[in-house]
Amino acid sequence: MAESLTIRRPDDWHVHLRDGAMLAGVAHYTARQFARAIVMPNLSPPVTTTASARDYRARIVDALPAGTAFEPLMTAYLTDHTDPADLARGKAEGVLTAAKLYPANATTNSAAGVSDIARLDRVLGAMEEAGLVLCVHGEVTDADVDVFDREAVFIERHLARMVERFPGLKVVFEHVTTAEGVAFVEGAGANVAGTITPQHLHLNRNAMLVGGIRPHAYCLPVAKRERHRLALRRAVTSGSGKFFLGTDSAPHARADKESACGCAGIFNAPFALESYAAVFDQENALDRFEQFASLAGPAFYGLPVNEGTITLERGGPAVPDTLDAGGTTVVPFHAGETLTWRLASG
Repeated sequence: MAESLTIRRPDDWHVHLRDGAMLAGVAHYTARQFARAIVMPNLSPPVTTTASARDYRARIVDALPAGTAFEPLMTAYLTDHTDPADLARGKAEGVLTAAKLYPANATTNSAAGVSDIARLDRVLGAMEEAGLVLCVHGEVTDADVDVFDREAVFIERHLARMVERFPGLKVVFEHVTTAEGVAFVEGAGANVAGTITPQHLHLNRNAMLVGGIRPHAYCLPVAKRERHRLALRRAVTSGSGKFFLGTDSAPHARADKESACGCAGIFNAPFALESYAAVFDQENALDRFEQFASLAGPAFYGLPVNEGTITLERGGPAVPDTLDAGGTTVVPFHAGETLTWRLASG
């Protein structure tokens, strides 16, 4: 039984760092573990242009402790009025790494998202030509579609068409939660990949609903049936370059999670690598962890692999019940549990 594991320094290909005091309170958790991160643009107001992405990147850097070696990779939030030329300019100037498609009202701060995906063709064509990656929140929002089916329906109605129509566009199907999502990514060409979160590897929908409603297990997309969780575990531990690490860490104030709102989002950043490592250990696949965490993402995005390393050691930390994030009390993923791995160095 391995007692330690050293891998190339990983990246987080999907994270929410928020803004203001919350940003200052949470960004260091991501920077401690990851060399780079794709930063989500769903602020209020959202980050919709190259200029606003440049400004947000500066605020992230300013929020980190001096000397922190961390590179935020910025995304633009697509709307019905996105300027394709601005996206191309943002890519050419090295400001934008990706653009994010939120169907309107799909998740937190997505009201300004795209109302009709079929009208995005001009934007997607410009992104394809510029080499700008499309990150997709893959759920429909139609009221008549069951929340547990929204990912599968999105694939059928929208994602398959986008991939077929724009074969040169790189597409990341973010936070895949279903067996159908896994199958789509596996069956698509080399221009399609998927990120998978730690919570969807640990939780099925019972964790959210059995024994009372558990708001800290609620995120969007919601956790699904056990067969889907097992499909995700098979995908991440397969050694395939089609799946890579994306935490979707999304902090909310404890009071906002434990309320009539019950805001969607799980704050997993403080112990993200430890959480993922536990899954790979349970699946007897620690030898494939580096591929998922450190190699597959850079290969897909066309970026170099990080030079440094991190080391995990067996005998993990006790996760606190709460953490302070810039003056706001937040509840971390695995609160009150003792994990089996700890981050020893990086």
